[in-house]
Amino acid sequence: MYDLEDRLVRFAANIILFAKVFPKDCGGNTLEDQVIRSSVSAALNYGEAQSAESSKDFIHKMSIVLKELKETRVALKISGHIKYGEINTLSLLQKENGELIAICATRIKNRKMQN
Repeated sequence: MYDLEDRLVRFAANIILFAKVFPKDCGGNTLEDQVIRSSVSAALNYGEAQSAESSKDFIHKMSIVLKELKETRVALKISGHIKYGEINTLSLLQKENGELIAICATRIKNRKMQN
C-alpha cells in the first residue's frame, strides 16, 4: 500500500507522461503546462504540509493541496472534452484524482475536528 505522498508523486508523474502527447499548439501547450503545474504543486505542497508547524498551518497547506487537485480535475475534464491524451489513461487519472481529493478533504476535516 502506498502512502499519500507516494500516491501524489505517482499521480504527478503519470500526469506528466499523459500530457506529453498534447498537441504543440496554443491550446495544447497551455493545457499541458497547467495540468502539470497543478498536479506537481499538489505533491510538493503535501511535502510542506508534512512539516507543518501547527494544526492551522497543516490545514492551510492541505487546503492548497486540495485546491491544486481540484484544478487538475478541471484540466483533465477539458482534455477529455477536446480529446487530448489516451481515453483509458484519462479515465484512470480522473479516478485517482477523485480519490486523492477525497483523501485530502477527509484529512482536512479530521484535523479541523481535532481542534
